Amino acid sequence: MSTNTLASGSSNPLGGTHKAHESRVQDHGSIGPGETAIGVIIGRTSEFFDFFVYAIASVLVFPKLVFPFVDPLTGTLYSFALFALAFIARPFGTFIFMAVDRAHGRGIKLTVALFLLGASTVAIAFLPGYDSIGSLSAILLATFRIGQGVALGGVWDGLASLLSLNAPQQRRGWYAMVPQLGAPLGLVVASALFAFFISKLSAEDFFDWGWRYPFFVAFAINVVALFARLRIVVTPEYQKQFENRDLEPTPILETLDAEGRNIITGAFAPLASFALFHMVTVFPLSWIFLYTQQPPTRFLVIEMIGAAWGVVAMIASGVIADRIGRRQLLMMTAAVIAAFSGFAPQLLDGGDFGEAVFMTLGFILLGLSFGQASGAAAGSFAQNYRYTASAITSDLAWLFGAGFAPFIALLLASHFGILSSGAYLLSGAICTVVALARSRKVQPFSKR
Repeated sequence: MSTNTLASGSSNPLGGTHKAHESRVQDHGSIGPGETAIGVIIGRTSEFFDFFVYAIASVLVFPKLVFPFVDPLTGTLYSFALFALAFIARPFGTFIFMAVDRAHGRGIKLTVALFLLGASTVAIAFLPGYDSIGSLSAILLATFRIGQGVALGGVWDGLASLLSLNAPQQRRGWYAMVPQLGAPLGLVVASALFAFFISKLSAEDFFDWGWRYPFFVAFAINVVALFARLRIVVTPEYQKQFENRDLEPTPILETLDAEGRNIITGAFAPLASFALFHMVTVFPLSWIFLYTQQPPTRFLVIEMIGAAWGVVAMIASGVIADRIGRRQLLMMTAAVIAAFSGFAPQLLDGGDFGEAVFMTLGFILLGLSFGQASGAAAGSFAQNYRYTASAITSDLAWLFGAGFAPFIALLLASHFGILSSGAYLLSGAICTVVALARSRKVQPFSKR
């Protein structure tokens, strides 16, 4: 606790009561990383659940519901094009909600953003199909997807940065891994829901109403996540932690002017893992659904098993990063991902055994790399810009590394053969290696 804070406490008219409170906070020390980690995992799991519910529907539902007037491949490409809209809109959401944060506080920002996310998500559950309202169906879906993207720009709560700053130096890699656990956890829940409804309902019932239920569940999870995060973020102790760590919002243009180079480097540093993220989650489901006779339920179960391997690998990434350094681990995994891109697509087209090997290896690699991709450049930001700069960096990394990955991978595979889909993955690995080579002073990359 700073001297100024204690001084202000001692001059408080309530005197002893206020100082006793300050003493309890000071005795407690920094807010524990474990408590922060709980809020981070809850928040990230809810966000990724929304993400995967939409992604799975983009393959299984929207091509038939919204684009029945074209062939299945073209309909899926159209669906993936709308999928990318959220990543394009997300930086604009950050711009809007950072202003809300500065004017009204983090609690108001989170509340508005999560309700917008929930409203956009549940609106998709009521989406009429092309047969009912024609091309307006695609317009509405695009609008709701943009709403999701704008909202995602506002759900940045700073807890991940606070977690990293409060973590013991010798455990930085471990705590960097924690926010990323939301991805496989969200995938498991989303895949399980769709697999359940597909297996229990007739095809007619699933396309009529069954697919809509996961979107209602997403709204409910958002509400739970909102209260769980607000319970942490708006407490006086956490507000003091944010202030003491200078984790306060700064104007976007000012931040870009001061930290633009580090933001760009940070956005490209995790591209290998972000590209791989979609290559083992969204793209393979589309390929299996379009080009094989396998039921989607089977592959959703395979994804769930792969995600479980991803959780194990993410946990391992925390241990490894604390031994050899985050930067070294990211560099090594980028090189392996580059090699993986050369033969992985052939595995996906190699029948049951090939699919299992592809998903297992892919998720293990994803866990090791994505587990350390959180805030990969946060340590290079000046402290007073870290909160806003980290949010912008995350937005750009998702836009460049993931937003167009399903569309590009499927477009390449459908026109030039599945082996060509590895080109996008290879490009992400190259970007990561180059960015890491140019970023040697970034604190989280150091061997600590």
